[in-house]
Amino acid sequence: MLGSFAAEYTGVVRSERSLFAGAIKPVDGKGEPAVVAIKKLSKNGLQGHKQWVAEVQFLGVVKHPNLVKLVGYCAVNGEREIQRLLVYEFMQNKSLEDHLFGQAFPTLSWETRLRIMLGAAEGLAYLHEGLEVQVIYRDFKASNVLLDENFNPKLSDFGLAREGPMAGNTHVSTAVVGTYGYAAPDYIETGHLTDKSDVWSFGVVLYEIITGRRSLERGRAKPEQKLLDWVKLFPVDSKKFGSIMDPRLENRFSIGAARDIAKLANSCLSKSHKDRPKMSRVVDRLKQIIQAPIEVYGEDLESPEVSDTEPENKSNQSNVSESWKRRMAHLAKLGEHVEGASGRRLMMLQRAKVP
Repeated sequence: MLGSFAAEYTGVVRSERSLFAGAIKPVDGKGEPAVVAIKKLSKNGLQGHKQWVAEVQFLGVVKHPNLVKLVGYCAVNGEREIQRLLVYEFMQNKSLEDHLFGQAFPTLSWETRLRIMLGAAEGLAYLHEGLEVQVIYRDFKASNVLLDENFNPKLSDFGLAREGPMAGNTHVSTAVVGTYGYAAPDYIETGHLTDKSDVWSFGVVLYEIITGRRSLERGRAKPEQKLLDWVKLFPVDSKKFGSIMDPRLENRFSIGAARDIAKLANSCLSKSHKDRPKMSRVVDRLKQIIQAPIEVYGEDLESPEVSDTEPENKSNQSNVSESWKRRMAHLAKLGEHVEGASGRRLMMLQRAKVP
């Protein structure tokens, strides 16, 4: 039995370390088997049990489209150890980490990256501000952002989640856990946990989607090993900023939006946790950036300017017209890769009158 769910485990389809894919079917045999992800907690002792209980407690009561759904759970006393299993909905496209850094996966488009981060932000905002008791995730990173068949993001792995501070308290004092490169420095130094610890981690992942680099890559030259140190060499408002963009995007991005995302990341990475925005504010800002008028990917779109004081200069007008035509041809190519409202805006720009 899987917790309180009447279902039968029918076998392993695929496994990765402690994560398996399988199927469950109704006990009465009616209906199609449901593909699920099955997580086996391999840790012995109290710590492993605490993480298992934490996931059951949190995912058993929360419900949000950007949180992975817990289908069931079980704990069985084996001969050598207690077998603890968690059964989740199956996420077909694996994780954000796989697509950002895995060579075997297709490159995520700029718009898809932003949509994924918006969904992840909405999931965190729900945990922080949408429940009677605040939940601090404590382990936000690209590998914990899972993607369904339509690349909708869902936060997973709640083994380290903690309830936030009670009324009248500013923080929770706790042992420092999480993943190096994502944990907020103030949390590491003091053990004081707040919702702004998650906000810091979110800022790190924002820079990961911009650059296509991990927060820590020891195989690179020393100045480039730590992502947050490296990006400081390319200030947001400088001409050098474009150098940090993920080369796999092949210039198919809005440089203006990229700057805005970097500025948002910087606010999330403020040294003082009090200066970091709430996740609801991050959600609002991401929506504004996504809905802003689109620019030519890789460069700002500017209409050609023709001086009214020199109408006789036909050669200049001819050159401008040719330049404008080349821009429109570029837009046509980009339109092939962009869907939805952004694609429609590109088509409108294509139909703009050529001087």
